[in-house]
Amino acid sequence: MATELADGCWWLDLGNVNCYLADDDGSLTLVDAGTPFDYGRIATGVRDAGYDVADVDRVLVTHYDFDHVGALARLVDLDAPVYVGAADAPLLSGDRRPDWHNHKGALQRVTRPLLSAPDLPVRTVEDGDAVGSFTAYHTPGHSPGHVVYVSEALDAALLGDLVREDGGELAASPWLMSYDTAAVRDSVRSLAERAPSFAVAAMGHGVPFVRDGSDRLRELAATL
Repeated sequence: MATELADGCWWLDLGNVNCYLADDDGSLTLVDAGTPFDYGRIATGVRDAGYDVADVDRVLVTHYDFDHVGALARLVDLDAPVYVGAADAPLLSGDRRPDWHNHKGALQRVTRPLLSAPDLPVRTVEDGDAVGSFTAYHTPGHSPGHVVYVSEALDAALLGDLVREDGGELAASPWLMSYDTAAVRDSVRSLAERAPSFAVAAMGHGVPFVRDGSDRLRELAATL
């Protein structure tokens, strides 16, 4: 269940979506949390990596979506702060509903009854914030508060749903699953310009890359 992508960085393949685990200089970090039905798979994956869910020190959420925050309320041994982009934080905490005027927001409203707000501290992150060795990059488009987390120490970028792997290549988040595809393209180009080089490109859907991740991102950006 847990595949080590690099020293201290594991891929938890949940089937239709990915989450990740990182030993960030002694602080165990879970990145995203699958659907509400994935809590058992996540716990198994964490154990496969040599830890327990209770060992997790923090959770980094790339964005609010059914398949990225769903298990947070069901991981009963999880007792850690959850970091999420400022624009998505009120959706995660249950203080605001998705915008039904937007096609993606309407889809989020349909799945919202299946989600429970986690009984965990929710902390917002802004562009440029540091959480451990990770730097947050605000990359809106797939969702208004979408965040990518890049760690130079781990040589890895946790890309969420800004991009996905398709046939061995990176593809930008498509229209159906995005609030704003023009913003997605801008975010891909901006991240490719601003982020330091990284080997591991770990996306929410598809098979992560273990080498030349930033080069692949720049190649995609050049086509948009």
